[in-house]
Amino acid sequence: MIRIGVDVGGTFTDFVLLDTGSGTLSHFKVASTPDDPSIGIADGVREMLARFEVAAREIEFLGHGTTVATNMLIERRGVPTGLLTTKGFRDVLAVGRQTRPSLYDYRARKPAPLVERYRRLEVNERVDSSGAVLKPLDENAVAEVVRALVATGVASIAVSFIHAYRNPAHERVTRGVIERVAPQVYVSISSDVLPEFREFERTSTTVLNAYVGPKMRGYLSRLCSRIADVGITVEPLTFHSNGGLLPVKTVEQLPVLTCLSGPAAGVVGSCAIGAEAGISEIITFDVGGTSTDVSLITNGRPRYTSNRQVAGFPLKIPMLDIHVIGAGGGSIAVVDDTGALKVGPRSAGAVPGPIAYGKGGTEVTLTDANIVLGRLNPTGLLDGRMKVDRARAAAAIEEKIARPLGISLEAAAHGILRIATANMSRAIRSVSTEHGHDPADFVLFAFGGAGPLHAADVAAECGIRRILVPQEPGTLCARGILLSDVSRDFVQTHLAGVSADTWPHVAALIAGMVREGDAWLEAEHVQRERRAFRIAIDARYHGQSHDIRVHMDTVTADDLEPFVEAFHRTHEAEYGHDIRELPIEIVNCRVQAVGVVPKGVTRPVAAGSSTASERVSARPVYFGEQHGWLETGIYRHSALAPGVPLEGPAVVEEMSATSVVLPGQHASVDRAGNIIIES
Repeated sequence: MIRIGVDVGGTFTDFVLLDTGSGTLSHFKVASTPDDPSIGIADGVREMLARFEVAAREIEFLGHGTTVATNMLIERRGVPTGLLTTKGFRDVLAVGRQTRPSLYDYRARKPAPLVERYRRLEVNERVDSSGAVLKPLDENAVAEVVRALVATGVASIAVSFIHAYRNPAHERVTRGVIERVAPQVYVSISSDVLPEFREFERTSTTVLNAYVGPKMRGYLSRLCSRIADVGITVEPLTFHSNGGLLPVKTVEQLPVLTCLSGPAAGVVGSCAIGAEAGISEIITFDVGGTSTDVSLITNGRPRYTSNRQVAGFPLKIPMLDIHVIGAGGGSIAVVDDTGALKVGPRSAGAVPGPIAYGKGGTEVTLTDANIVLGRLNPTGLLDGRMKVDRARAAAAIEEKIARPLGISLEAAAHGILRIATANMSRAIRSVSTEHGHDPADFVLFAFGGAGPLHAADVAAECGIRRILVPQEPGTLCARGILLSDVSRDFVQTHLAGVSADTWPHVAALIAGMVREGDAWLEAEHVQRERRAFRIAIDARYHGQSHDIRVHMDTVTADDLEPFVEAFHRTHEAEYGHDIRELPIEIVNCRVQAVGVVPKGVTRPVAAGSSTASERVSARPVYFGEQHGWLETGIYRHSALAPGVPLEGPAVVEEMSATSVVLPGQHASVDRAGNIIIES
C-alpha cells in the first residue's frame, strides 16, 4: 500500500510517497498556491500519482502540514471575532502583562488586539480559584449579550471566563446558549482550548482559535473534497505543532494547534532519521524559501515549549521548541541608505520569486547569489523542471549590489551569502550556546530546499564538525509526517506543593486524563494495541514564576520520589543548578494520547567502491577570496554509494535540494542514504 506525506511551504508544496511493500521513497514538488493551498495539494497529488504510476485507490494514508492558520494570524485575515468574558475582565487582551520585549525602543508598538473593544462584552458570573461558584450564570442574560455581539457582525465568538480551567460549567452552558441563539457562529471556549491558569495567555489562545476557526474549517472542507475528487478515499490527517497528526474533526475544533505545523514535522523526521543513524545530539537546520527554522534535540528527544508568540500574540499550547528567523532562499538583499548590505527578513516568496526564476521578480535574493556563484545549477532546478536564468541574476546583482558598493560581481554575491550565513548562525547559537550547549557537541541536520546548500558554511561559522543531509532533504518535512503518529495533548492545571499528602491526588488526576485520552483514541477508531500515553508534569521551586517540564514514564502513588529526583535533574540540565533544599510546586499535569501509525520501512542503499563513475559533470564554483573559482565535481545524491569517500570541493544535486562540500571537507553516504559531511 501507499502512504503520502505533504508539507505546504511558502514557496513550494512538497510530497513524499512511500510504498510500504518495497520500502521505496519517491519525492515530488510543485509551486505552492498561497490563495488556497488545497489546490496545490490536490494538483500535486494528482501529478505525483501519474508520474510514479500509482492508482489513487492504493493510498491508505495522507497526512499534511499546513501554514494556513499561521498565515491568517500574520496577515490578520481571520473572521470578525467577539469575546465573552467575566465581568471586570473586558480589557485583559489589551492590558496583557508587564513584560516589554523592546523596553528601550520607542518605535515598538504592540499589535492591536484581534477583538476590538466594542466586541469584547462581559457576563456577570464568577467562579473562584477552587472552582466554587460565587456568582451563578444567568442564561437569559447571556442570550441577550450574545444577540448584542452578533449584531456587531461577528462570525466567531471566544468565551474565556475567570477560573474556567478549574470549573468549566459556565463556559459550557454559554456555548450551548450561543449555539441556540446564533447557530451560524463558530464558538471556542477556553476550557476546551487551554484549561490552564494565567488568564491573559488562556484568553489570547482562545481568541486566536476562534479567529482562524471558520476559515480553517472551510479550508479543510475544500481539501477533503479535492482529495476525494482525485480518487483517494482516506480522510487527510493534519500535522500539529507538538509533533503528531490530528483528524479533520479535531482540527476544525482546535485549529490553533496547527501553528508551526510544517517545521515541527521536520523535527520529528530528524529525530527518527537521527536514531536510525545512531545520532542523538542534533541541531536541526531547516532552510526554505522564506525562513530558517532551528531546533535542539538532546538524548534523541526534541525540546518542547508552551509559551510562544505568533504575530505578536501569546500562544500557549504544547509545541516543539523551534526558533524561526526570516532567512531563506527568497530573502531579499539590498544596499541600504547608509551603504550597508542587508539580507532579509523580507522575502520574494513564491511570487514573484528570485530574479533567476523569470516569474517577474525584480529584487536580488539569496538564491540569485547562489546561482551566480555556481553553487546552484545555473540552468535548471527540480531536475530541470524549473529553468533558471543566471545571466539575468548576475546583471541584477551587478547593478543593485556590486556597483553601489564598488566591488566585483563575485564579491557581491559572496557577500550576500556571508551575511545570510551570519544570520543563520545566530539562530543556531540561540538554541544551543544561549542554553548552555556547545554546538561542537552536536550534528547539524540540514534539510529544506536551501539547508544543505548553506550547512557547510554555517557549520564552519558555529564550530560544528559534522553535518547530516538526508535523502531528498527539500521534502523532509513531508517525510517527517510519514514518521509521525496520531496524537492529542491534554492538560490540567493543578497548583499544589509536592508532598506525600498531595501526590495521590496528582496520580488520580493524571489517571483521569489518561482515561480522557483513551476515550478520544477510541472515538478515532485507534486499535487498543496501538495506543500509548506520554506523561509530563510542569513544576517549579517554591517562589519561582517559571516552570519546567518533567517527563515521567508513570505517575502512580509510588512515584513521588522518582518525580522529585527527576525534577532536580531536569532543573540542573536546564539552568545549570538545582536547589534541593527548596520545596517543589506542581503547576500543570499533561498527558499526550498517541495512536501509533504503522510507518513501513525504507530500502537501504547498496554499497559501492569509488566515486569516479558517480561524477556526472563539473562546473566552476566560487568559494570566497581564499579559494576563488574552483572546478568542482557535480554528483547525484541517488548515485552515491555508501562508504565511498567524497573529497571537497563538491556539489551534490537532487530534485529537492543541493548540498555543498567545501574545500578541505570530506563526505560519504551511509547505508540509509544520508550524506555525512565532516571537517
